[in-house]
Amino acid sequence: METSSSPTTRHTFLKIEIPSTEPIFVKGTWFDTHFDISITDGLHAWVCNATEEEVKERAAQWDQPVTEYIELAERYLGFQQPGSVYRFADAGDDQKRLSWTFEKEGTKLEWRWKFRPSPDSRKITGGILDFLMDANIRLSEEVVRKTQSFEKLKVEAEKCLEQSERSTNEKMEFESEIYAKFLGVLNSKKAKLRELRDQLSKQETTGKALMEEEDSTDKTESYRTGSDAEESEEEPEKNLTSTSKDVLAAAGRGRGRKRAMCK
Repeated sequence: METSSSPTTRHTFLKIEIPSTEPIFVKGTWFDTHFDISITDGLHAWVCNATEEEVKERAAQWDQPVTEYIELAERYLGFQQPGSVYRFADAGDDQKRLSWTFEKEGTKLEWRWKFRPSPDSRKITGGILDFLMDANIRLSEEVVRKTQSFEKLKVEAEKCLEQSERSTNEKMEFESEIYAKFLGVLNSKKAKLRELRDQLSKQETTGKALMEEEDSTDKTESYRTGSDAEESEEEPEKNLTSTSKDVLAAAGRGRGRKRAMCK
């Protein structure tokens, strides 16, 4: 568990399970160039106040920048890392040594820090408990806020879902209505087109009949005109023949009269 009080000060809490012994509780306060660590097993307490000089020296031994060294220590003492072996063993003079292992570039390494007994174990243990209580309260408040936010989002989601369903239904109804109207207009247009097509077909049929009738009439008139011309040509000939006959008859009658007078 990790909390932060300022951008440059961070607090962590870790329960470390160590085989064949009781678990220990580690509280860390981390700064940019140094850190403070308190450990309790519930009865006794130990502290380690790593100064800037000590941290700088350790970082130089591992060929690391100070910030990188503190970041790595915070990672392993803020969260128990899988695969890391933690130990909390006696270091003489009632002191303890906290160590943990990690791998770097395929090499397994171990860091160690020595802890001295706290002059007031009850105060250290009480401070760790207060820290846990405050952290628990903050977590509880955060859970309440998250829960309220979730419920609010849930209500909003339900409203959005309901609105979406309503919009979908309205869209379907609108599309159905538009489709029905379009279908009606389409059928009307089809009926009108059929009507126009029938009228056009009737007009074409009537036109063809009129054209055939006109052709027949033209042929009849031309035939009649030819017959009249022949008749008119024949009649003058007849008239001319009859006239010549009449003239000859009249001349014969005149000669007969003259002969009678001479006698």
